[in-house]
Amino acid sequence: MTLAELENAKAQSLREIAAATDAAAVEALRVKYIGRNGSIPALIKAMKDVPKEERPAFGKAVQAWRAEAEGALAAKSSEAKCSPKTVETDLTLPGRWWKLGVKHPLSRIIEETAEIFARLGFTVADGPELENRFNNFTALNTPEHHPSQDRTDTFWFGDDCLLRTQTSPVQIRTMMANKPPIRVICPGRTFRRDTTDATHSANFHQIEGLYVDTKSVSLADLKSVLAYFAREMMGDGVTVRFRPHFFPFTEPSVEVDFTCHVCKGKGCGVCKQSGWIEVAGAGMVDPRVFGHVGYDAEKVSGYAFGFGAERIAMIKYGIPDIRWLYENDVRFLNQLG
Repeated sequence: MTLAELENAKAQSLREIAAATDAAAVEALRVKYIGRNGSIPALIKAMKDVPKEERPAFGKAVQAWRAEAEGALAAKSSEAKCSPKTVETDLTLPGRWWKLGVKHPLSRIIEETAEIFARLGFTVADGPELENRFNNFTALNTPEHHPSQDRTDTFWFGDDCLLRTQTSPVQIRTMMANKPPIRVICPGRTFRRDTTDATHSANFHQIEGLYVDTKSVSLADLKSVLAYFAREMMGDGVTVRFRPHFFPFTEPSVEVDFTCHVCKGKGCGVCKQSGWIEVAGAGMVDPRVFGHVGYDAEKVSGYAFGFGAERIAMIKYGIPDIRWLYENDVRFLNQLG
């Protein structure tokens, strides 16, 4: 091949590359011209047959062809990748239905609870998950020897920093920052070293409530509020029952039961034939708690209550294992949609 013929072949190859319209055509031309058995490598192998005096110029021309061809192929390949593909659309086909997602059951319980109590004048208060000993224990009248302060029960970071074991510290922060009347609910994530069975988790959500006023507040007020919440959350016909109990931060203290929403109090497997389901702890705020936040216990009174969002979700939706709420299995979540 003469130099003139080589120049003609180069020009032809560059025209073919410029005319390529898709990635397949570009690849075919790459194989044709610079592939292992392509035209340019064949010329390089045939250099031994070129007259000695013509080899420098011929070799320089072949290398120039190779460089230009590689550059043109690379540019064309990028262009082919970036160009939109032609897709034929059948406009007679029905549209695709994109399924909407659903809210997580815990989010639904918390939001619904906030809406119910908002109708009673309660606002939502929030606070940090990392707390100090005073807000989480001392201000709530919890003695130092109480088991909840042990490192086997609580996640501690040093001597005065811990992951909150309840959302009660939010109540303490709210009272320290505001004067009565106070009417708040405190939903949030809490942490305890408790993974003993299918109904307990080291990470769970509590929803606590607090009402403090300068006027007289009684257990009757507390019961009426919880009865309203029970009906709104679980349905008509649900009532509440108070049973004496003990909590360091309330006096008197009660356990709160709802009539079983499944059997309406007649007894079934869900309520273990008792007709009642234990739901919350509550009571009148202990005067010593008021003292810790700077309130005059002779001039104010109030009640507090708290329950687990997971507990309500498990009862309302019939969930047997608390761990299902944290596995994020779409099949399970869609069943509750």
